[in-house]
Amino acid sequence: MPDLKNHVILITGANRGQGQAIAQHLATLGAMVGIGARNYDEAKEVAKAIGEDHAFPVQLDVTKELEWKSAVDKIVSKFNKIDALVNNAGILIRKPFTEITLNDYQQLINVNQLGVFLGMQAVIPQMEKQQKGSIVNNVSISAFAPISKSSAYAATKASVVAMSKAAAIELGQKGIRVNMVHPGGIETEMATQGNGVPAYYDSVPLGRIGQPIEIARAVAFLASDESSYCTGTEIVVDGGMTLGTTDE
Repeated sequence: MPDLKNHVILITGANRGQGQAIAQHLATLGAMVGIGARNYDEAKEVAKAIGEDHAFPVQLDVTKELEWKSAVDKIVSKFNKIDALVNNAGILIRKPFTEITLNDYQQLINVNQLGVFLGMQAVIPQMEKQQKGSIVNNVSISAFAPISKSSAYAATKASVVAMSKAAAIELGQKGIRVNMVHPGGIETEMATQGNGVPAYYDSVPLGRIGQPIEIARAVAFLASDESSYCTGTEIVVDGGMTLGTTDE
């Protein structure tokens, strides 16, 4: 099990879903986790539930450069370091290709793509000073195996893969690692949209939908020193979904 004692880790979109599970799990491994969220009241609730010894709320709309700067400055001022960033915040808009509006696409770009870019830029200067840091981008299997009605969403996720790999090459000799987790179907409100788990998941190789904790475990590995020789790595956590189905 990864040891994250004395690690300071900022997690975006940590007020719900996968982000909340990641924060809770990393805290159990000893990390001090920043609960980054656009809704600060929800961030405070999650941090309180985890406990002030291991969590603190952070006001952070990932689309706003000034909020990124403020969040990182506050963390560094308080802890004198930031060991890892988990770019988890994301949105999903599913529409047929011909019905996607410019506004839809721009929203997806702003959160899923530019939000990751701004976050990486915000933490890199401090990680350079430390000569050590881990950036974990929570992406999606849609980056390489998109589903229907998700062309714009998939495009933003694919862009994060390319950006992550290019950054990994550039930052490696500065002691900064950049890695990715690709969730498949995970049982969260965003994935199920309140309609329950689709029967489709009975046909994936592992026969079920994934759980947020299973993403959290992969993130913990990449955030920790156990993955010290991994950069540009992509871990797929999809129950075999991208291999095909068991239907005959």
